[in-house]
Amino acid sequence: MSTRTDPIRLAKPSIPLGVSPSAMENTVLHEALFTKLLCLERKRAERSRKQFALVLMDAKRAIPAYQAEKLLHHVISVLSVATRETDIIGWYEEHSVLGVIFTELNGGDPSSFLNTLTEKVNASLRSNLPSELFEKIRVSLHLFPEDWDAQEPKKPADFTLYPDLTVHDDSKRLPRILKRTLDIAGSVAALLLLSPLFLIISGLLKLTSKGPILFRQERMGQFGTRFQFLKFRSMVDGNDATIHKEYVRSLISGQNGVAQRSAKQTSVYKLTEDPRITPIGRLLRRTSLDELPQFWNVLTGDMSLVGPRPPIPYETLSYDIWHRRRVLEAKPGITGLWQVNGRSSTSFNDMVRLDLKYAKAWSLGLDIKILLRTPGVVLFGDGAY
Repeated sequence: MSTRTDPIRLAKPSIPLGVSPSAMENTVLHEALFTKLLCLERKRAERSRKQFALVLMDAKRAIPAYQAEKLLHHVISVLSVATRETDIIGWYEEHSVLGVIFTELNGGDPSSFLNTLTEKVNASLRSNLPSELFEKIRVSLHLFPEDWDAQEPKKPADFTLYPDLTVHDDSKRLPRILKRTLDIAGSVAALLLLSPLFLIISGLLKLTSKGPILFRQERMGQFGTRFQFLKFRSMVDGNDATIHKEYVRSLISGQNGVAQRSAKQTSVYKLTEDPRITPIGRLLRRTSLDELPQFWNVLTGDMSLVGPRPPIPYETLSYDIWHRRRVLEAKPGITGLWQVNGRSSTSFNDMVRLDLKYAKAWSLGLDIKILLRTPGVVLFGDGAY
């Protein structure tokens, strides 16, 4: 048996004497446990920086359903002796999609590895299953961490690797409905009640600087989906984003000395002396009034009232693997834990930790607590730039 770091070798299977296929099936994990272990393996890979692969064998094309289950029983017999002791076999979807987690893989070119492993899995199945059965299996391979191209306009995250996030727990179905109801009611109320303030701010922006009233920017929502993020314009029109790109890259990458010299202050998430900001814009930022148009983003479903702040795509190019979870685990929001715990004075890593803490502990009650604390933080103005 090979070690954890040896290359994957898919041997020709032979069922040991006295061991029945049904006994081997006992080593196949149920869907809930397999999903949990997949989640834990992702977190382990974040810390160890060692890749793992998820191989799925989908027999849904075998109709009726009992044929799919029977077909996958043959596959289990193949896999039981074609994997390492450290690999994990289980149901990705109970009795229809079988999964194998190949843990802690060697480094190297990801695309080359994916092709090689896919070929080996297919070859092993082809040589040990009747052709009519093999043709009914669809094999797919998914590598973690993904090659997460933040500039790709489509979703950068591979949903398949996150069944714990994409397949919702029925026990939280009602709280999620209530959260969305709160989002709709809150955003509609804010847009109506604050409409006079919208008009005043719009007039001030038109009188004091050239350019549009609203600033539109592409941001990343949950799972990296793109949407048009709205703010009242607080900068000169047509400004160069290079200053902000360099600052964010330095800050996220841990080069705080560079970031501090640029901002002439202790490390914070926003530039404190950004030359692109207009006088009215500085006031809007200080009071967070520039964020008011985001109630429209909440109403349309791109954002929530409470959640992590949506990043600009170029920010995520500097993310560590574990930083990505703030984009994956919750819908972005107008306010959140880090906004009521220091706002922009919170370091980037601490901000991410607070976002992840929120995602893990989320409840409707927590959302209400954060919403109630937000006005006081905004009025006090501490940490806003």
